[in-house]
Amino acid sequence: MRGWGAFYIGLSMGEHGFRVHWNSGPAVGSLGVKNVTLSADASLIEAARARAADERTTLNAQFRRWLEDYAGRKRQADAAMATIRLLRGDIATGGRRFTRDEMNER
Repeated sequence: MRGWGAFYIGLSMGEHGFRVHWNSGPAVGSLGVKNVTLSADASLIEAARARAADERTTLNAQFRRWLEDYAGRKRQADAAMATIRLLRGDIATGGRRFTRDEMNER
């Protein structure tokens, strides 16, 4: 297992190929961090590691980026919809529909 900051990642061989072990202790001032174990084909993991190395990063860092992006999409969509609802309440057109040219005027 290799340490990187507060995060650790390790590889082991299982019946379905390599297993990636993600492990970290609780972060200071946070609610803690969960451990995650992923299983994937050995050649897929090796290809991902090679790509990460080419990009001067690690598979661990790429997984954390993906996880943050994946979890954040719903929050971003919810925030965007809340803004749209707020603007709909503040903008009154009196029922008038604007033409495409009018909407694109600056």
